[in-house]
Amino acid sequence: MLMLFLCLSCSARIEGALNADGSAEIAIQSSLEAGMASLIRSLSRRTAAPQSKPAAEILVLDGQAIARSMAASPGITSVSFVNTASSAIAGTIKVSKIDEFLRPPGNSRRLNFITYEQKSLSASGPPGGGRLLISLDRSTGPEIVSLISADAADYLSSLMAPVATGEQLTRQEYMELVTSVYRKETAAEISAARIRAAIEFPGPIVSVRGGTFSGSRAEFNVPLIDLLVLEAPLSYEVVWR
Repeated sequence: MLMLFLCLSCSARIEGALNADGSAEIAIQSSLEAGMASLIRSLSRRTAAPQSKPAAEILVLDGQAIARSMAASPGITSVSFVNTASSAIAGTIKVSKIDEFLRPPGNSRRLNFITYEQKSLSASGPPGGGRLLISLDRSTGPEIVSLISADAADYLSSLMAPVATGEQLTRQEYMELVTSVYRKETAAEISAARIRAAIEFPGPIVSVRGGTFSGSRAEFNVPLIDLLVLEAPLSYEVVWR
């Protein structure tokens, strides 16, 4: 779910598969709405060197730059993104161990937002079921964001998102703040954005918290504002056999 930070503030589609050994492959497609793309382009101009290209040709989401940044993150085997437009990216991420993904180096498991458990019927037998828990709150959000991308952290801070700043705001207060600092259209785009994810698990799913399932496939449809504001801690759990 935290892949949304690759895309800053946008809607995204995630397709993935979790393997019994804890490795995972994730495919992402994402694009910014016109208003948000314009805002991010404007914020970039304040700190970037002068550009010789026309504004329309400047990458708002730079797929290759995002991939380079993500490649150094904990738990990632490989990452590749390409631009399908100046404000749209598509690509894949391979994770070696899902419970090590974005684990802050050298600290306790307190800041882990992913818990993975895989049982085995016997020492040499097939997998006997497992559990995946993803949780996030304002106390862990800022550090997790910083591990994904410094640029994403900067932009999310510019958007005054509590997941990056840790500030105590309700959804309504955040929407009013974005409207007053930027535009009503920007607030509307954030409010309407969704993160949609479909994940295949190693066995038939028994239960899902925060989504739906059929067979070994779980689907989630998460409002972006819930992740940006974290008015209530978010928790998603899948149990399979």
